[in-house]
Amino acid sequence: MIREHTRTVSSGYLMIVVLLVAQLATGFAVFTAIRAMSIPGALVSILATVIVLVCWAGLFMVHPNEAKVMQLFGKYVGTTHEPGLKWANPFFMKAAVSTRVRNFESGQLKVNDALGSPIEIAAVVVWKVFDTAEALFEVDDYEEFVRIQSESALRNLSTSYPYEPHEGEGTALRSHPGEIAQALREEIQDRLEQAGVTVIEARISHLAYAPEIANAMLRRQQASAIIAARQLIVRGAVGMVDMALDELREHDVLELDEERKAAMVSNLLVVLCSEESAQPVLNTGSLYT
Repeated sequence: MIREHTRTVSSGYLMIVVLLVAQLATGFAVFTAIRAMSIPGALVSILATVIVLVCWAGLFMVHPNEAKVMQLFGKYVGTTHEPGLKWANPFFMKAAVSTRVRNFESGQLKVNDALGSPIEIAAVVVWKVFDTAEALFEVDDYEEFVRIQSESALRNLSTSYPYEPHEGEGTALRSHPGEIAQALREEIQDRLEQAGVTVIEARISHLAYAPEIANAMLRRQQASAIIAARQLIVRGAVGMVDMALDELREHDVLELDEERKAAMVSNLLVVLCSEESAQPVLNTGSLYT
């Protein structure tokens, strides 16, 4: 594998001064040789002038958070990251690679979760290039490679977890966003390691059941919510009934046998658990007779 290494280049501002002086010197030499009618001197001066003109092509600009990858006749010779006007061998091919932080949002993918339910999912991936040589030479198009591999990792992750937890156990796409985001980032990073790219963050941006089962799943979620609410109401009602019996017993307000206790418990549960407001008349039986 081709790894990045830093190439030292010259300051472009210094080289401008040097090249200007050389240009003036060679131009004066050409003029002098022509006046002296010296053909060899003129040829040498013209050749020197051409070399100086070629050297001007070695000037290039490096912007902040950008790198220039240099090649000499197809061979990788190094990368420079230092911003500013620079000069290097004019025969170097210089390719600009952005090292800025970038992000993209995948399209909405339709996949099956771990339980086989069809879902729609999308993710936002934040990434940057950390090895410019790998990014350019190890993959054909590193930006397209990042996009395709990220979507592939997202598909694979979606099939590994259920949409939501059942019986309140296990990691699920909907209930554990932090764990899912970490798992997604690690999986994408494993796929992009050879492309010289580091994944900073990956998070799910869209998650929903597929339209064909959305209504059925919504009813199931509503039923689950109703059951959970009823369970909470019943637990609270039982606690209140128990507290009421304890208070009556502690303050000797009323002595109740088992039959009267059962009637009282029944009435209190009806009042506390009913979805409608309690009616003013209750069937107390022989509770107070």
